[in-house]
Amino acid sequence: MTSVGRAAALSGVLIGAGTGLGFVRDLVMAHLFGASAGTDAFLVAWTIPETVSPLLIEDAMALLMVPVVTRLLARGDGPRALVGTTLPRMLLGLSAGTLTLVAAAPLVVDVLAPGLTERGPAIMCVRLTAVTVVTFGVAGFMSATLRAHHRFGPPAAIYLAYNAGILALIAGLSGVVGITSAAIGVACGSVLMVAVQAPAFVRCLRESPAPPAPRVRDVDLRLGLAAVAPIVVYTVTRQAQVFVERYFGSELAAGSISHLNYAQKVAQVPMVLSLLIVTVTFPRLARASADGDTGQVARRIRQDLAVASAMVLAATAFLVAFAPAVIKLLFEHGEFTSADTRSTASILRVYALGLWGQSAVGLAARAFFAQKRPTWRPAVVLAVGLAVTAAIGGAFAASAGTLALAAANAAGITLAAVLLLAGLRPGVAPVALRRIAADVARLVLAASGACAAGLVAAGALGAGTPAIVQLAAGGVVTAAAFAVLTVLAGPDLVASWIAVGPLGASGRRGRTESGESSEPADRTDTPDRTGPPGPPGGRGEGDPADAAGADVPLGRPLP
Repeated sequence: MTSVGRAAALSGVLIGAGTGLGFVRDLVMAHLFGASAGTDAFLVAWTIPETVSPLLIEDAMALLMVPVVTRLLARGDGPRALVGTTLPRMLLGLSAGTLTLVAAAPLVVDVLAPGLTERGPAIMCVRLTAVTVVTFGVAGFMSATLRAHHRFGPPAAIYLAYNAGILALIAGLSGVVGITSAAIGVACGSVLMVAVQAPAFVRCLRESPAPPAPRVRDVDLRLGLAAVAPIVVYTVTRQAQVFVERYFGSELAAGSISHLNYAQKVAQVPMVLSLLIVTVTFPRLARASADGDTGQVARRIRQDLAVASAMVLAATAFLVAFAPAVIKLLFEHGEFTSADTRSTASILRVYALGLWGQSAVGLAARAFFAQKRPTWRPAVVLAVGLAVTAAIGGAFAASAGTLALAAANAAGITLAAVLLLAGLRPGVAPVALRRIAADVARLVLAASGACAAGLVAAGALGAGTPAIVQLAAGGVVTAAAFAVLTVLAGPDLVASWIAVGPLGASGRRGRTESGESSEPADRTDTPDRTGPPGPPGGRGEGDPADAAGADVPLGRPLP
């Protein structure tokens, strides 16, 4: 197995465990609290960690820090100066943000959910979850630094620790303080996200050389406002889709925000797993961009998009066909009623239609931000998508309820994905847009056929069949149909990528321990080059196959 494959496997196990524990958390909350005005109140406060997580852990921090640390390592420096000059200032700013949220909690609740009935509990939960502004910031700084060193294990474990903390506090305090126990758990779990990465982070600092003073000033410049602003705006704009849902959802019946949340949590699973590929390969993309190897950047984008699209579209087919059984199996017990199941399953089916857009936006944005100077294009495009989401939600929420909000989300993010992908060729690399469109179209057709097969299977099994049996049989039918139809639509679409592997035709191998690669291509502690090199395999940038980007098959091996 290649080093990237091992890192992906390790990250997949840990992220899968964290995701699984997150499901357990949602199951416990559904069982104990159902979908009610109280859970709506908590979810308004949950908006804070939901927003801070992509801003300070996954998107903004990673997209900014991974390329910066990668370039530092490429020229022989280490992250010690980065930590010494940037982390204290960041802690000061984040602490001020936390205190502001605590003081302004009533205003935050009124702005996010003006129609909320349980205002008091929501204010208390906002004040408790505000601590995540600091803890997520530190955890994200650590994660980005470790990923740039190709140490993927500890960063992948943060959500495992986070959800373990939440569950522990719910178990211990739910009988005493009710839904507020979940907010206390969020605060405590976020501290564990820092603790689980601290040993590996300290080792990175000890192993890195201390650069001379001029290099420290260069690091400061790279982390200036001009570099940070477009990434921050992009991340907040993307998260603002949730703000729109909760704003309009607070005016609907009690429990509507909770139904949207439960459906979204299920729909997010395949998207998160598909973006694991991007998380693992992002340092390579950043290095290729830093070296000026646009041909390699174009190949990576197309290969990652093909695999991610296959994963989320197959999942879309399954979720649309079997949403009622999925929700019933996961949530229908305790305080979560059959009426809650029907509402949540209907929302899930609509949410699933936007999964490809969510995944494609995450991939395309990383390609833009891997450049030395982050661009405003992703933020502008996401703003257009957000406007579509708000317009559809505002126009139809009163008449169509939560389904209108879910449809608005799917429409807005899909439009943003198409616009971002269209901007890759002029703005990033010579990506073959027609080939990408053909790849995705074939996968959409395969997913449509697989969904039809799944719906037929669901009808044949009948509502009386146990949910677990429906899902097991339906999963086999849907997966088999998708695989067959994908092969018929284009046998080279994904299978060849899997067969050759993610490193390229050179087939180089490396050693991975705890997610750390020792392969020369992975390491970034080599001297900085004076000029852009040719891509692996000896071809120069002027090679027609690289320049056009259209004749490079997906089988050309590939977070």
